[in-house]
Amino acid sequence: MIPLRDARTGGRTPLVTAALIAACLAVFAWELAVLAANGDAGLERLVVTWGLDPAALASGFSRGALPVSALPGVLTSTFLHAGWLHLGGNMLYLWIFGSRLEDRLGRGRFLLLYVLGAVTAAVGQTLADPAVGPVIGASGAISAVLGAYLVLFPRARIQSLVFLGFFYQMLAVPAVIVLGLWFVLQLIAGLALLADPSVTGGVAVFAHIGGFVGGILAGLYIRLR
Repeated sequence: MIPLRDARTGGRTPLVTAALIAACLAVFAWELAVLAANGDAGLERLVVTWGLDPAALASGFSRGALPVSALPGVLTSTFLHAGWLHLGGNMLYLWIFGSRLEDRLGRGRFLLLYVLGAVTAAVGQTLADPAVGPVIGASGAISAVLGAYLVLFPRARIQSLVFLGFFYQMLAVPAVIVLGLWFVLQLIAGLALLADPSVTGGVAVFAHIGGFVGGILAGLYIRLR
């Protein structure tokens, strides 16, 4: 099942969502330029410099020290992506679920939620699997958007491409099914990773889980308020 768009129409122009997508696209263009100019080694240096380093965070906190040098990576890593598919999937999810959520929360609170997602994603990855790294991608922050969306719009209809064997069909699927299934898959991948660290192909699933849980908590707080 591939979500394609929120079935809702109308609402304010999602300027923050569009700006985040534009920033990720611009940074990816920078990555391509570095790759063209300096090859794989240059791109690797860029990722190490600006990506999230869970091991450095864990090491610093275990010593009772604030790992200042590793903290910027919590946010800068969200603008880096490992390839076109990684970038495209993240931006699709951000546009589908971020647009409506930004309309509901307002631009400032939506951006705050996004940053919160980046932080809780980094915490989740650092606590569960600090050995992986460097970690890049907006998916941790976007996971918080998904979690908050699930709490605030569980019955919203998401136009999705649903595959049934060799056939597919466009269906309006409730958000609770789309996002609930997504989260279950992350949990399964996380459990599999704990059993065998090689099974997920380097995907930072605990960042997804951490971001999603942070988004759910934020969504619950918003509903209570």
